[in-house]
Amino acid sequence: MRPFHLAVIGDPVAHSLSAPMQNAALRAAGLEGSYETIHVLPCNLNFFFQRSREDFDGFNVTVPHKTGAFALCDEMTDRAKLCGSVNTVSVRNGKLFGDTTDGRGFETALREDLSFALKDASVCFIGCGGVVPSLAWHCAEKRVREIRILNRTVEKAERLASGIKEKFPDIVTEFSALSDRDTVKLFLGKSSLAVQCTSLGLRDDDPSPVDPAFLPDNICVFETIYRKTAFLKGALSRNIKACGGINMLLYQGAESFRIWTGTEPDVESMRKALYAAWKARMK
Repeated sequence: MRPFHLAVIGDPVAHSLSAPMQNAALRAAGLEGSYETIHVLPCNLNFFFQRSREDFDGFNVTVPHKTGAFALCDEMTDRAKLCGSVNTVSVRNGKLFGDTTDGRGFETALREDLSFALKDASVCFIGCGGVVPSLAWHCAEKRVREIRILNRTVEKAERLASGIKEKFPDIVTEFSALSDRDTVKLFLGKSSLAVQCTSLGLRDDDPSPVDPAFLPDNICVFETIYRKTAFLKGALSRNIKACGGINMLLYQGAESFRIWTGTEPDVESMRKALYAAWKARMK
């Protein structure tokens, strides 16, 4: 069996912490191979996908390529078709198979970090790009009671909310502009979980996308960025149950590893390598 050749692609992608944990998973499983980080510009995405048919066994896809990856795969799982995006591509006999593991990683992290169950929950998404379609559709499949979406571009939030409502008519769906402070406060006040999905927080001086004062005391907060953003700090300062996205990264990565290798990953080896890289990055 030839060594596995795996990767993560994105633009930007240097911030990714996937390589340390995936290489740890390969070592723990006794599998030969490597996982690398590759910067792929949008204009080169098609070229990379064609090249990957011969050069790779699989790869992860991060922003801004998840929707573009969906269009370039030969076949997709029903999960990927539902949300219209792909974060995990497997290469088999020159064919590209797309899947999404973000929702499963998200749900496992919620359960582990916040003791939060999705069934019958009221979820408010802050932002609508990147990972949000995968998470929102996963929430719908897990039968949350309500989904609300706040986004800078209202039309994008409306499309996602309408698509979910069409397939899951019993779920309450609402959307609004992030700039409408009154509605932001109203949406958060109705929610049992707030999920921050904008890019605000990747830089040290980024403000919070919404005023943390709008968060009700009994809400749970999930920050998809794996660092202490202004939004996460604001929630924690009020003793609101909150966590960052590091374990979502861990568990979606573990699911990707299963898909590529057919082997059960050593999650604790992955966690150890990921946390070490994360702590080094945060210094």
